[in-house]
Amino acid sequence: MDVGLAQVQGWSVELEALCERIAPRFGRVEVRRRAGAFLGGLLAGVERKNGWQLAEHAGEDTPDGMQRLLNHARWDPEEVRDDLRGYVVEHLGDPQAVLVVDETGFLKKGSKSAGVQRQYSGTAGRIENCQLGVFLAYAGPSGHALIDRELYLPEGWTADRQRCRVAGIPEQVEFHTKPQLARVMLERALDAGVPCGWVTADEVYGGDGRLRRWLEERDVPHVLAVKRSQALWSLRLRQERAANLAGQLPARAWRQLSAGDGAKGPRVYAWARVAIRPLREPGRGHWLLVRRRLADGELAYYVCYGPARTTLAELVRVAGTRWMVESGFQAGKGQTGLDHYQVRRYPAWYRHVTLAMVALAFLAVMRARAVPVGAGGG
Repeated sequence: MDVGLAQVQGWSVELEALCERIAPRFGRVEVRRRAGAFLGGLLAGVERKNGWQLAEHAGEDTPDGMQRLLNHARWDPEEVRDDLRGYVVEHLGDPQAVLVVDETGFLKKGSKSAGVQRQYSGTAGRIENCQLGVFLAYAGPSGHALIDRELYLPEGWTADRQRCRVAGIPEQVEFHTKPQLARVMLERALDAGVPCGWVTADEVYGGDGRLRRWLEERDVPHVLAVKRSQALWSLRLRQERAANLAGQLPARAWRQLSAGDGAKGPRVYAWARVAIRPLREPGRGHWLLVRRRLADGELAYYVCYGPARTTLAELVRVAGTRWMVESGFQAGKGQTGLDHYQVRRYPAWYRHVTLAMVALAFLAVMRARAVPVGAGGG
């Protein structure tokens, strides 16, 4: 179901309740009201959700108030992030939900926005001048939403403390790889008791052995994409490349399964798995999951860990949830202004993006209420 933004007018009671939920995070009444107006603008049919157009939608003559909300007003976006996470869990929570780590690029001009540099952006599919945000999404049977975010700061930034000070980056913020940022967000969610059954992410994160080991230590089942060259311990007690292990699979091992619905219907691929890691905890299994595209035979690889009874279909379901998050990024940028900000400083990025995530979660919850579970609402 495609939820039109005009329907938001019929959700005024629910939106007011959400605003009341986060209101204590904004100390002054003026700031609370402006935050509510900011959210209302993000959910309205405003073409560009920047300071000028959000102010105009709120009936203000200048963007000064909206800019103060993002740059100078006293409120902590980390507290609002916690409220957002609680809201999503309350309405979309499920014990078999999947935590999905993914990143998206924000194209920028100039060199002053925190973290900006020429770097590869999956959003653009090429190297661009951009910022990169690493996000944690929550995907359950009723719907999906972004629940956490971290701005990636390249080493060239964190090594230049003067440049960091100008961009508002605190002295204590050091360089972290993308997998390290993922672990920070996953740890927050797990420590907060977010109900989930699995974690999934792409090769950037699956290729990091420290992240995989940390998830195993916490006994968190996962399906993490890896490169074809990834070395894995086979049952022959030696390390073998993922591509070599896949090449040994017999024809009978492959099954055609859908990894979820896409824009053109079910995403059907051929899938197979092979057990790896001869030394394992009782009741736990380790597998290499392989996906083969039907059109041209292209292969993709995933390292998996979970209960020994886990079926192939379940691993495929988890692997397919990452596409939900890609559609979530598109919705966030297209509907709630996730990338419409005109701020350069580090704290302001977190403030805008967090409020855009709150608006996006609101749409996800309203969609879940409108569509019964199992009828395409995910």
